[in-house]
Amino acid sequence: MNIQHNPNFDRDLVIKHYSEKDGVPIKYVCTSALDNEEFAMDIFYRETPHPEFGNRYFGLYSKPDFSGDLSGKLMITNADAIEGQTFAMVEDLNGDLVYSQHRHDFRMMKNGNMIDGGRAYVRANGMIRSFEVKDGEFVEMNND
Repeated sequence: MNIQHNPNFDRDLVIKHYSEKDGVPIKYVCTSALDNEEFAMDIFYRETPHPEFGNRYFGLYSKPDFSGDLSGKLMITNADAIEGQTFAMVEDLNGDLVYSQHRHDFRMMKNGNMIDGGRAYVRANGMIRSFEVKDGEFVEMNND
């Protein structure tokens, strides 16, 4: 199973920085909005809760100022809400799985499959496979 991601930042750089800073392994999970938000953040996971804040997931995103400039506006937030969220996915031309990152993230594949809606709703064609995030991993749900 190969899930296609479209991260906002250099995942390896973030993993290196926070693994060294916090002294625990950090791993990338996905790039997604939480609930009905209209922007996606890169979400990372650590097995042990953060000693100060208690969260195991954190999200990184750029916050635009009123002019729309994104430079130098890196934000971090608790992203524990991603645990248990449903990710609908469809296959692309190579058989890789693709998901929509947020409610306005329309993804069209060369094989004619499409997906839209992020965590807010699902609009798709092609065979939809459902996954949820559990302990920093995607786990396929029973699609009965």
